[in-house]
Amino acid sequence: MPDIITISILKAIWIGMLLGVVSGAIIGLFFHREDWMGGYNSFRRRLTRLGHISFFGLAFVNMGFALTHYILKLQAPWAGWACVSFIVGAIAMPTCCFLTAWRKPFRHFFFIPVGGVLFGIIFTFVGWPAS
Repeated sequence: MPDIITISILKAIWIGMLLGVVSGAIIGLFFHREDWMGGYNSFRRRLTRLGHISFFGLAFVNMGFALTHYILKLQAPWAGWACVSFIVGAIAMPTCCFLTAWRKPFRHFFFIPVGGVLFGIIFTFVGWPAS
C-alpha cells in the first residue's frame, strides 16, 4: 500500500492533468482568432500557453518523484519536504504564468515555482537512501 506521500503526490498529478485539460479546452475556444491576446507571438498569449502546458509538464515531474519515492522509499523528513516543494511548484507555475499574462509585474514571482521544483529535486537527492 502506498504511503501518504505517494498518495498526496498522485492526487496532485491527476489534479494537474485535469486542470491542464480544462485550461486547454477554455483557451482552445479562442485560439482560432488570429488577434486573440495580441496574436500568436504576443507575450500574453505565450504566457497563457506556458501556463496551460505547465500543468502537464509539472505533473510529469511529480510522476517521476512519485515513482522514485514509491520504489526507493526516500528518507524522512526529506521525502515529505520534497513532496510539498513539488506541489508548491505545480500550483505556483501555472498561477504565475496566467497572472503574468494578465499583468507583467507578476513575472517577479517566478522564483516561487522555480524554487519549489528546485528544492523538491534537492530534497529528493538528500533523502535518497544509502545503498
